[in-house]
Amino acid sequence: LQLVESGGGLVQAGGSMRLSCAVSGFNSELPWNSWVIGWFRQTPGKEREGIACINNGDSSKYYENSVKGRFTISSDGARNMVYLQMNSLSPDDTAVYYCQAVREGRQYWGQGTQVTVSS
Repeated sequence: LQLVESGGGLVQAGGSMRLSCAVSGFNSELPWNSWVIGWFRQTPGKEREGIACINNGDSSKYYENSVKGRFTISSDGARNMVYLQMNSLSPDDTAVYYCQAVREGRQYWGQGTQVTVSS
């Protein structure tokens, strides 16, 4: 699989931003609905942390506590896209954001997109 993130940039605190993850490389053996797609973020000197994920099979979602109620993950199987809508952003949300696809031990990563929230 190939994953490409987009939509990062600079935003003021309290603002919103939507990240997109374009996923390609699906086939009949590894179809879209067999994958879990997640968003992670990383700041310098810290481990990459998972913040949200969606199971494309049953559409179940998970959110890490720090983003719950502010971020929304969604997926569009027709376009092979996964989105992360981020609202009420704070400087603490500044990080490089990555999307990841996981299935039965296989995992693929995008290159990341920088999100900077100014105070």
